[in-house]
Amino acid sequence: MQVQHVGYRIRGFYRVAGLGHRWEMTPKDAQERLRIVQFWDKHGLVAACDAFGVSRRTLYRWRAALKAEGGNPAALASQSSAPKRRRRPKTDPRLVAEIRRLRTLHPNLGKDKLHVLLRPWCAEKGIALPSVSTLGRIIARAPDKMRHSPARLDARGRAKPVRRSRKPRKPKGVATTALQCLAVDTIERVRDGLKRYLVTFIDPASAFALAVALPSKATRHTQAALAAVPNPHGTADRPLVYLPQDPKNECPCRTLQSHHPGILRRLPRRPALHRPRPLQPKTRRVARLLQRRTTTPSTRPTTTAILPPATSAPVPKVVDAYKVLTKYRLVGILIRPWWTH
Repeated sequence: MQVQHVGYRIRGFYRVAGLGHRWEMTPKDAQERLRIVQFWDKHGLVAACDAFGVSRRTLYRWRAALKAEGGNPAALASQSSAPKRRRRPKTDPRLVAEIRRLRTLHPNLGKDKLHVLLRPWCAEKGIALPSVSTLGRIIARAPDKMRHSPARLDARGRAKPVRRSRKPRKPKGVATTALQCLAVDTIERVRDGLKRYLVTFIDPASAFALAVALPSKATRHTQAALAAVPNPHGTADRPLVYLPQDPKNECPCRTLQSHHPGILRRLPRRPALHRPRPLQPKTRRVARLLQRRTTTPSTRPTTTAILPPATSAPVPKVVDAYKVLTKYRLVGILIRPWWTH
């Protein structure tokens, strides 16, 4: 059975469909003006002016606009009627400077209190006192909104410096190469009454995935997961970086980071609930495949590597057993990011 589009072999079908789509998108006022112009062409200028109450000048302007656009009805849509020249507020600069001074002296002082404090000052300077709403608009027109963060004081009344730790972020739009960026996820599975923690490493730039089954989240087991990754020991100037896929379940990676603060670095994700969609099903597939491989209970970490179907680069022998799969195009393991240098 052949399945064809509704307009198959119908001459001019798509052209008429495009015209109909354009007509549906035309504003209603433009359609009404087009009907008036068509009435003018059929019954004459005087009849059109009497029937619709439109002047001759307006009718000729509509016809000229329609002709200039090649008969497109959208040319008759009403334009913006906003004035080209608007009134600009003429506020005394001295008043703006005094408002800024008061909001600096009393951080983020409201417009109602400013109105009370400005009354004697305006009488002294001979400036008309604005209303409360006008003071609010003057503050809103300022680029910085005249906001000032109050200084935090210690027990002795001294200003404490603001200390903000800058969290490392992966630059937006950076194209990573193979073995340069790591995505880590931890999945808990219970089989035959035994709980296993499956730690998956996925490299978005290559076709390699690594999964490690841990009996527990102890340090000796999490270190074994890191040891299964090629060249797991980083240096202080070139630390290993991982991208957590599930912020609520990344205890092994956090444990490794606490024991190796100089060679392992975490790039947190914001917002916390964001996870890259393409990596989710692949992570689950790696976990399911490893669960099939782990048929006998064991207290040792079990590791399974999934290699690309056709790879030319030599892959280090870092696992106990590995198998080449042709039906999966999975991605994933380690990164040494060049942007952290």
